[in-house]
This record gives sequence, structure tokens and C-alpha cells, in this order.
Amino acid sequence: MENCGIHVVEWPRGRLDFSAGCLVMGILNVTPDSFSDGGEFFDSRKAVEHGLQMLEDGAAMIDVGGESTRPGSAAVSAKEQIKRVVPVIRALSKKTRAPVSIDTHEHDVAIAALDAGAGMINDITALSDERMAGLAAERQVSVVLMHMLGTPATMQIQPRYDDVVGEVLDFLLERAKRAEQFGIAKKLIFIDPGFGFGKTVEHNLVLLNNIDKFVATGYRVLVGTSRKSFIGKITGKENPSERIYGTASTVALCAAAGVSVVRVHDVTQMLDVIKVAGAVSRHRG
Repeated sequence: MENCGIHVVEWPRGRLDFSAGCLVMGILNVTPDSFSDGGEFFDSRKAVEHGLQMLEDGAAMIDVGGESTRPGSAAVSAKEQIKRVVPVIRALSKKTRAPVSIDTHEHDVAIAALDAGAGMINDITALSDERMAGLAAERQVSVVLMHMLGTPATMQIQPRYDDVVGEVLDFLLERAKRAEQFGIAKKLIFIDPGFGFGKTVEHNLVLLNNIDKFVATGYRVLVGTSRKSFIGKITGKENPSERIYGTASTVALCAAAGVSVVRVHDVTQMLDVIKVAGAVSRHRG
């Protein structure tokens, strides 16, 4: 539980204060085809404005991505991702001291993003490319290690596990230890169970019910359930923008369980959820 006792985490390109509990990472998709807001912030100027607005609304950090990883999505070249994200990251980094994260598993994209001012790498493949691990260690940046079964193109084709909690947890612990061996400080490592990435509705629910086991590892936990399809399947809401209340339920559960960061589209609403869940947790017993 080493990291749970560290309230303020600082590194050369970022600072996060967890003393009040769970923090919010705002999602900024600079893509034409993301599942929830594809195309809405494809224009760099609009993307920067939205990122700054999320920070003003209370987000502690912004996660910028130039490639949709929705189920069935096709890969986007590194060159195209760089073209999309670098102007946004550069502008945000000049206007805020809040950490800016690059959502990519491509080494070349990560380099360009860090050169533009990013201070975090959010990798859906959990640094499967050793060059990414080396880069993160060399640049002294924070990393998010996520679990995914297969690839975005294949992950939702009949995903199967014998023990979803055990298998996901074992994978993330192995990757976290590996990251440390590369020289990435433990305090800078976040683990993410990867809700919706190669999981059925049942798998996601089991993981949510056992999120405390991930928190108990001592690594900080980041969770991204915002507007995802499993919430739509439970609530009957086909439009992702109508899944705010369903998302709020998952955020409340995660905040109460001690999750460090929730990655969301709806910053203002989820901050209210976190504040209430945190107040209840502090007064428990």
C-alpha cells in the first residue's frame, strides 16, 4: 500500500494532489471517429478550448488521443496521430501547468507528444513496446498501464477468461513490475483494468465489484468507464451522450473504493459524484 500514503505526487512535468481523494482525467479525442465524441473536437482550436474548459471545470489532467480505440476501430498511422495531437498538446502545455497525457501505444507518437510538452503516457498495451518503457523512464514521465484482450479491432469478439479478476490483475502487476525494472518510479505508475477492452458486460461488472483488489496492490488505479457500451447495454441507452447517469454510478463505486483517477467525458458532473462519494466514505462508521 506504499503509494496510498503519498498524497502529492510530483515529477518534472507534473504534479497531482490526491489529498482530497479521487481525481478526474478529462478525455480529449482529437479524432473524427471516437465512439462518443468523434469529430466534435477534431479541429485543433476547438480541442484546445475544450481541454482548457475541462481544466477550469476541475479536471486535474487532460488525456489527448489521436486514434480511436473503440471496438472494431482501424489503426491510424503514427504520422497522422502526430499531426492531430501535437498542436493541441503544445498549446495546452503553454497555457496550463496541469499534466497533459498522450493516449498512444506508438513510440514515435509518444516522442512527439513529449517533445510538445506532454508529461504522461497512457498506453492501452501497457508498454508492450519496450521502447515506450525506456522512453518513459528516460523522460521521467508518468505512465498508465492498461489491460486489453487482443486489439481494438478484435477485442470484443467473444472475449473469454477463466478468472477475469485474477488474469487482469496478474497482467497489470507483471507490467507494473516490469516498468519499475526499466526505471519508472512506482509513484508514477497507474494501473487500469481496461473496462470495455476485451470484456463482456459480465466481465466489466465483476471487475467493478472487485476494484478494491486493484487498489490494494499499492499502485494507483485509473478507471475509464465513461459512456461505454456496457453501460448502454445495462441502461438501454444507445446514444453514448445519454449514459452520464450510468457512468456516474460506476464513478461513485470507484471513488468509494479508493480509485485514484477516473477518466471521463463529463467533468463537472463526475466531480460532484466524487465529492459526495468521498464525503460518505470519510464519514463511514
